Amino acid sequence: MEDELQGMEEAVPERPVDEAPQDEAPWATGPVSDTSPSPTGDGPASSPPVADASEEDEQPTTVFEAVAPEVEVEEPDLPDEELDEGDGRMKAVDLIAPTRLDFLNDKAEAEEKPVKTAEVIAFANQKGGVAKTTTTLNLAVAFAESGYRVLCIDLDPQGNLTMSQGIDPDKVEKSLYDVLVNDMPISEIILKREIDIAVASIDLAGAEIAMSTKIGRERSLEKALKEVEGDYDFVCIDTPPSLGLLTINALTAADKVIVPVQCEYLSMRGLVQLQNTLRMIQENLNPDVRIEGILPTMLDSRTIHAKEAVEILEENFGDLVFQSRIKKAIKFAEAPVKGASVLKYDSDSSAANYYRELAKEVLSHGSA
Repeated sequence: MEDELQGMEEAVPERPVDEAPQDEAPWATGPVSDTSPSPTGDGPASSPPVADASEEDEQPTTVFEAVAPEVEVEEPDLPDEELDEGDGRMKAVDLIAPTRLDFLNDKAEAEEKPVKTAEVIAFANQKGGVAKTTTTLNLAVAFAESGYRVLCIDLDPQGNLTMSQGIDPDKVEKSLYDVLVNDMPISEIILKREIDIAVASIDLAGAEIAMSTKIGRERSLEKALKEVEGDYDFVCIDTPPSLGLLTINALTAADKVIVPVQCEYLSMRGLVQLQNTLRMIQENLNPDVRIEGILPTMLDSRTIHAKEAVEILEENFGDLVFQSRIKKAIKFAEAPVKGASVLKYDSDSSAANYYRELAKEVLSHGSA
């Protein structure tokens, strides 16, 4: 029995301590005499635990020998670039969410995109019957005569601009309603006539209600125009006679605003309210929009009242008032019946020349 105990004592210290990994904690390689059985103890009772301990010590030793080489060779294989930047390991935050640099890179790519080429002009006045539609169409055609690429947008639910180009708004299958409400590409509703025109329908009358729950509804037209902004030099927007959501969309998308004003007292009173709306647009939605000019329309130079109205405009708005004057002419009423602009209906008429002169003035403002 004593010989067996001595054999066990000799077997226990022979555990390969030096073969443990370098990273093993100090207490893992400490003295083993504390765990060895006492030579004076009871032989038969103590011999089974000693045998079990020796078996347990052998198992982790073999595991360490198999794993240790993998841990040691993994670290030197890292590229030099990763070692220079850090430990080369992917952090948890990189797996969970994008970093701030990702957003900065997206912003840098967006800034590299070419700037828009089309100049967007909105024709606005909440007073109806001041020749907004007539001015939008005929000025656009005058631009086209000078060689510019022009798109007209009919944002009025009445569809008068659409009808002025010989298109029945009640028969169009797709209109600006689908663009603003359903995010349809605007190119799908553009028809080619004297100029390209994005058509309207009576459905536009319900667009403001349909867009009431839409996020970013004030910028719906602005976003739609991004698709075609490189295809045109000018985009002319005819607005409804109100300051509702459709007009706000036009002003948000516009670079300039032309305000047709009938040379009468009631028509001029709406200018103050339009200025207040435009100021709110500048503060909250489009800081770059500005009034290009105020256009006296339907001028009857035979009446004293019309002359006084023009004088009031010039006293209050100064250089903002265009030098061009759009006088009353029967040709403006006859041309839409033929589905044409007055420049096509009677190219040599004085009515056509009014808008050619206006086009020259607007173009000179842009080049100044």
